[in-house]
Amino acid sequence: MKSRTSWNVKMDKPALPEIKTGPVEWNERFGGNKMVIPTPRLIEKIIFEIPTSKTLKLTQLREHIAEECKADYACPLTTGIFLRIVAEYAEELKKEGELKIPPYWRIIRDDGSLFEKFPGGIESQMEKLIKEGHQFKTSQRGKVKMVS
Repeated sequence: MKSRTSWNVKMDKPALPEIKTGPVEWNERFGGNKMVIPTPRLIEKIIFEIPTSKTLKLTQLREHIAEECKADYACPLTTGIFLRIVAEYAEELKKEGELKIPPYWRIIRDDGSLFEKFPGGIESQMEKLIKEGHQFKTSQRGKVKMVS
């Protein structure tokens, strides 16, 4: 039987950000050709910098990563994957009794919607943000978006 790799172990892979030449279509879309592959630890560091009652949009997170690594843009694919790793790691820490966990729920999509793949889904993220004073509305199509 295969043992599941802990989220803590996944936090350290890759160990360092890597600068690469991005795919042509991404270079055109994001402007520039110097793309950074971030690390979960870098994303965790940025998330810890978000003050209580504030949020950061996913594009803002990627811009912050790119700026920190002196790249034109951060890889949107790996940023999303590593953001999920940070979220799962935070919940792993919480289960172990750690009180200071990365407030991953403060990252929202650019349109104000929430992440269904975060631990506990949209409901859990919304609950955490409501506790910090944010408000939400549900669209006619049933999509939940933050309004404040």
